[in-house]
Amino acid sequence: MDGRSRMSTLIAAIRSAFTYLVIALYVAAAGTIGLAIALPLKLKGVLYELGHCGIALALGLSGIRYRVSGRHNVPKGTAVVYCSNHQSNVDPPVLYRALDRRLHILFKAELRSVPILGIVMETGGFIPVTRGKRDEAIGAIDLAAASIRSGNSFLIFPEGTRSLDGEVKEFRAGLYHLAHKVPEAELVPVFLQNLNRILPKGTLLPVPLLSTIVFGPPVQLLYGERKQDFLERTRDALLSLVPHAHS
Repeated sequence: MDGRSRMSTLIAAIRSAFTYLVIALYVAAAGTIGLAIALPLKLKGVLYELGHCGIALALGLSGIRYRVSGRHNVPKGTAVVYCSNHQSNVDPPVLYRALDRRLHILFKAELRSVPILGIVMETGGFIPVTRGKRDEAIGAIDLAAASIRSGNSFLIFPEGTRSLDGEVKEFRAGLYHLAHKVPEAELVPVFLQNLNRILPKGTLLPVPLLSTIVFGPPVQLLYGERKQDFLERTRDALLSLVPHAHS
């Protein structure tokens, strides 16, 4: 590694450390204040607005930017299930900021142990999913379906985990079970480009780059459609967005 590379790495490390510190302090302060308002007054909207402010701060400090294409494909006035590819830990906050002011998310149950943040997420209506435990996963899908029927839009990652190489993996059965429970739901495929380069799996140093978010036309479960056919058709709809992300 030459001197310029070492300097770039040092700057990235300092920038990242500063960003993580600021956001940790923000979550501690804003989360505590938000919960003090949201819990007794049942105003969870406060948590959403504080969340958007915190994410905007994090993205600004880390130099992560995004542009959106195809927003006209998102149905108006109805709950939407956004089905996105999954490349890095930056995906959820970027999509939370870009998709919907009151976006709900199926999130890893391990995050419930994060002080304040875990309580904030569950109070806001986010639903924890325990990977590898089928009964708990089905219970989470049931809760998500009920929330969608009540008018809430959701973000899910049908691959189930992050892709190491950026390629879109096979979709897991959870998407089919959710669509089967809420067949009227509009499933909007979302393709994320570049986020695996911004924060690759296994690193804590985000690279300040521009990401592209592309929305595709909605997909719905067809009457009598087999699980594998539906999963392949939905994945194909997402893959069809790849060329638009590079245009």
